[in-house]
Amino acid sequence: MIDFSSLTSKKLSPTHIIPASFLLTIIIGAVLLTLPFSSADGTFTDFLTALFTATTSVCVTGLVVVDTFAHWSFFGQLIILILVQMGGLGMIAMASMLMLITHKKFSLGDRLLLQDSFNLSSGTKLLKFLTRVIKGTFITEGIGAVLYSTVFIPQFGFLKGLWISIFNAVSAFCNAGMDVIGPNSLMNYRSNPTVMIVTMLLIVLGGLGFVVWFDILHVIKEAFLKRFSPITAIKRLSEHSKLVLCFTLTLIFGGMIIFLLTEWNNSETIGSLSLGGKLVNSLFESITLRTAGFTTVPQEGLSVASCLVSYIFMFIGGSPVGTAGGVKTVTVFLLFMNVRSYVRKENENVIFNRRVSVDSMRKAAAVVFVSLFATLFLTILLSMVNPVPMEDALFEVVSACGTVGLSRGLTSSLNVAGRIIIIIAMFLGRTGPISMVAFFSRAGSSKNNIKYSDGVFYVG
Repeated sequence: MIDFSSLTSKKLSPTHIIPASFLLTIIIGAVLLTLPFSSADGTFTDFLTALFTATTSVCVTGLVVVDTFAHWSFFGQLIILILVQMGGLGMIAMASMLMLITHKKFSLGDRLLLQDSFNLSSGTKLLKFLTRVIKGTFITEGIGAVLYSTVFIPQFGFLKGLWISIFNAVSAFCNAGMDVIGPNSLMNYRSNPTVMIVTMLLIVLGGLGFVVWFDILHVIKEAFLKRFSPITAIKRLSEHSKLVLCFTLTLIFGGMIIFLLTEWNNSETIGSLSLGGKLVNSLFESITLRTAGFTTVPQEGLSVASCLVSYIFMFIGGSPVGTAGGVKTVTVFLLFMNVRSYVRKENENVIFNRRVSVDSMRKAAAVVFVSLFATLFLTILLSMVNPVPMEDALFEVVSACGTVGLSRGLTSSLNVAGRIIIIIAMFLGRTGPISMVAFFSRAGSSKNNIKYSDGVFYVG
């Protein structure tokens, strides 16, 4: 268990502690996965394969170089599942949960670290928030596992079916995209309404973010007690929840329509399905692209237009304070708002009658720029060490940086250098490029309070 007190007493900032906690967990997980009891054949697994698997698990990505269902024993799969759960909630949150269970007191440094790990602007009722997050996560995953079991237990038997149900529920909610069913992900279940609907709901719930969860539950409770109309209840949601819900629904259904149109006659994806099958699988593709990683259609069969849309969706990802990756929906929307306000010569950015701070706008621009730079740089490196088509290399890197886990069949064929590049991409995607820039920045840097005269710079 992480001792926050000792870490904070050494004046390590959250910017250093959070990435370090992910890295330490990955290394421990990799060592465990190299041991004979973790592999199905009882032999040692090479360290790079174990490191890749531990990284993809902790970073809830889902890219794999060996089949999860075949290469790993039950204990190996259990280690992977624990790593996925820890990665989905974050190491600081999991360590905090252990502190709560053991009734250990939280220092001010512990609370600040936990607040920063959840990316919250306020530390008010932080431990209550953590408790609700843990309870909500396990309840949601438990319900998902029960629903999955109605399909998998009859097919695989009680023990194996139950294990597959639990593994899939945790993986889907944490947006990891890993499974222990077989080599084809969920392709064999793309006509099964239970598996499809449960998976999509778990992905969306994990990607919405815990802040939105609790805001919706609070408003529903308030509407029930005070008999509000649905419209009044929606108006009482916070501006953050409204933005996340509106943008998420736009991306989900907008993406579904785009994939439906671009893949309608594509026999390699949904071309041979019925109208209902095309609709459901287009919806699934739109949802899974935003950091989930499960697939019902082969990604290498996507048309060029669908590939381009996939890059965008994987780059955007889910919403803040959740289990999803990417630069986040709110970040991208704020960037659009910044452009809009400049074009319309507006002095402030206003969303739902609330002003967006200048600091938030600057952070959004920085996150998108650094993430885009990291993605392009790593794609160039991957193309240099693995001579593959550019669209496949870019797909692989965007998927890794967005912690999505989808691939166009490239992952398992990567050489040593290529695997190391993807490991770096997954780690950057989970911890955030901005965090890594700050991690390696000089500790003595400070804000610039000196005022300079205006310079003349020609832009655009």
